[in-house]
Amino acid sequence: MTTVQQGIESARVGTNPGLICRVPSGWAVLCDMQYLRGYTILLPDPCVESLNALDPGKRAGYLCDMALIGDALLEATGAYRINYAILGNSDPALHAHIIPRYLSEPDEVRRGGPWSYGQEVKDASKLDPARDKELIIQIATAIRKRL
Repeated sequence: MTTVQQGIESARVGTNPGLICRVPSGWAVLCDMQYLRGYTILLPDPCVESLNALDPGKRAGYLCDMALIGDALLEATGAYRINYAILGNSDPALHAHIIPRYLSEPDEVRRGGPWSYGQEVKDASKLDPARDKELIIQIATAIRKRL
């Protein structure tokens, strides 16, 4: 079972520690790395291999949900921009990275991709369900307002 499949299964039963809420195409969950506050993953439900495996209507719905989550993150976090990425190279199942970016980030990383940060920074800011509970509520509220 892939990490994405595990994330979907745990979201379905309500045990995913980063679970934000259900959206029409799947699940919004906080990423286990929170070095950029609000970094969210969109997990499709059901699980598929890639965006190209979806029929045109479901594909459009998934991409609309990505943007909807991005709008909610702008509201909930005060970010100035949202980065979106669908990769699937290390975990061969569809999942989208929706990443708030902040003007307060150092220029050398703010102007690059979100993966420009060193591993020590990523490792230093792991998801903490107690600390991140209020953020999860704010993002879920902003998403539900748009559904």
